Amino acid sequence: MNDPDYIADTRHWLERAVIGLNLCPFAKAVHVKDQVRFVLSEATDSEALLHDLHDELRWLQAADAQQADTTLLVHPHVLGDFLDYNDFLDLADALVVELGLEGEIQVASFHPDYLFAGTAPDDVSNFTNRAPYPTLHLLREASVERAVAAFPDPDAIVERNIATLDALGVEGWRKLME
Repeated sequence: MNDPDYIADTRHWLERAVIGLNLCPFAKAVHVKDQVRFVLSEATDSEALLHDLHDELRWLQAADAQQADTTLLVHPHVLGDFLDYNDFLDLADALVVELGLEGEIQVASFHPDYLFAGTAPDDVSNFTNRAPYPTLHLLREASVERAVAAFPDPDAIVERNIATLDALGVEGWRKLME
């Protein structure tokens, strides 16, 4: 059996689900311009992942936004348990503050077992944040603000996504990801 190609699988998810279903109306533009950086972390514990996150936050801060506007930091060997992953997000946010990047870069979260509070694990609305592997999404706040300002009704995105996934269903999602 072949080892997974974590980056190819993540790119497939981005293209088929995030962009293909228009779950994030801002993703297509940066993807088409090849401004999405995909980084594979080989970390096997939270400390190593925090180090990789530190390095990637600094890299993205220093990079020209026209070359790399956002990063998907894929970490398939650590935080496979969603509750552990969710706890780690506090450390990620604290690191952003520690590095003085609050208001400049934010960290969004994706996980194969993502679970919104108050939902059942098989609730299709959870799939809006389900990626093939645990993934930290580093976003430039200025880019997010520009995208939101250009979008007619950003508050409607969540409801539209849930309606899209309700119509697709869990089986439809699985077929989409094949």
